[in-house]
Amino acid sequence: MAIRHLFRLILAVSLTASAVAEPVPAFRAGCASYTFNRFTAYEAVEKTSQAGGTVIEFYPGQTLSPSDPARVSPDLTDAQVDALLEHLKKNHVVAASYYTDIPKDETQARKVFEFARKMKLRSLTTESDDAIDTIEKLVKEFDLRVGFHEHAKKPDDPNYKLWDPQFVHDLVKNRDRRIGACADTGHWATSGLVPLDALKILDGRIISLHLKDRKEIGRETTDQILGSGISNIAGILQELRRTKFDGSIFIEYEANWENSVSDVRQCLEFVSKKPTPASR
Repeated sequence: MAIRHLFRLILAVSLTASAVAEPVPAFRAGCASYTFNRFTAYEAVEKTSQAGGTVIEFYPGQTLSPSDPARVSPDLTDAQVDALLEHLKKNHVVAASYYTDIPKDETQARKVFEFARKMKLRSLTTESDDAIDTIEKLVKEFDLRVGFHEHAKKPDDPNYKLWDPQFVHDLVKNRDRRIGACADTGHWATSGLVPLDALKILDGRIISLHLKDRKEIGRETTDQILGSGISNIAGILQELRRTKFDGSIFIEYEANWENSVSDVRQCLEFVSKKPTPASR
C-alpha cells in the first residue's frame, strides 16, 4: 500500500510539473504596413522583418517597390504578385491580411477575394459592413476570414457604428464564424472605451488586431510602446490566450514615422514575452 501511495504521489507531481512546463503558444505577430507608410510595400516587408515580425497586413495605395510605382491592389499582375511573394519569403514574412473596401456587388467583391487567394492571405480587414451578405457568401466559398475594423467614434457622423464593439458583435454573431472583428485598441481608447472591456464584448470573435497602446482614454493621443501606456496590453494578451486566439496581431504604430523600427521591435518583444504566472 505504501508503494502504491508513493507511486500515486510521484505521478501527481509529474503531471503538475508537466502542466507548469507546458509552453505558451506564440502569437502570429508582425506589422500593419501602414506603420511604414512613408515607404514602399517592399520596404515595409523589410522593416517588419528587421523589427522581428513574421506577418504583415498590406493596405491599398502603398507603392509596391522603389523600382515599381504600382500600388498594392487587386490590379497587380500575376508577375507583380509573384515578385512580392518572393520578397516576403526572402525576408521570412508572411502576408496575412489586406485592409480594403469590399463592394456589395459580388462580381467586384470577388476580385478582392481572388487577390487574397493569389497572395495566400489568411484574412481581409474591412469597414464594408453594408456588404456583409456578399462577404459571408465569399467567405464560405474562399475559406477566408474577414474582420471588421473600427475607426474612432465620429461625432459628425452618427451613422458610423463600427467604433462600437457591441455593434460589431451584433453584426457578426449570427454569421459564419470566419467573420468577426479586427480589433483596433487605439481607436477604442480614442472613443472612450477601455480596450480590454471592448475585447471581452467580442468574446472570441476577433479575427485580427491592430494593437496599440495609448497614454489616455477618451481622446486621441500618440501611440506608446506596448506596455508603457494605460491600455493594459498584458491583460489583452491574457484574454487572447484565454479565448485561444489564433489570428494575427499587427503592430500599427503611428508615431516616429521615419524611424520606428526600434520602437516596433520593442512592441513585438512585449507581445512575444512569456506571461508571468500571475497573469496566466
